[in-house]
Amino acid sequence: MHLRISRIARAAWVEEVVKFCLVGGLNYVVDVALFNALLFTLLSGHPLPAKVISVAVATTMSWFINRSWTFRGRGTDRKVRELINFALVNVIGAAPALCFLWLTHHVLGLTSALADNISGNVAGLIVGSIVRYLCYKFVVFTGPTDAGTAR
Repeated sequence: MHLRISRIARAAWVEEVVKFCLVGGLNYVVDVALFNALLFTLLSGHPLPAKVISVAVATTMSWFINRSWTFRGRGTDRKVRELINFALVNVIGAAPALCFLWLTHHVLGLTSALADNISGNVAGLIVGSIVRYLCYKFVVFTGPTDAGTAR
């Protein structure tokens, strides 16, 4: 019996991680597309403000989708507090991308769009995604688990 429960719990966790990755992938596309659109137009030569704006837009989309799909049933009754926690977690989750971007662009002098994208949208994304998932699960979406939903 214990083995069966363990398999069910593992399957639910895998489903949750897959959903988190799909939502993250969608929002990654939004983030990168908007970052590059801003970088090559309105905010040319200003990668940090471009990244802040693109992350803010992707974060807003992420909250709606994660709340209604990935962590469905784990939302709390306190939506405003949950949204504030989500925003704070995403500020923390965006920090690695911004730090890598600042380091490569301003300290190392790697100022090409390719270098900006690798540092902000690859290296920063990996670290930031791990931080976000753990915080979403244990800090933001902390309501009771609904029966039949992946947790």
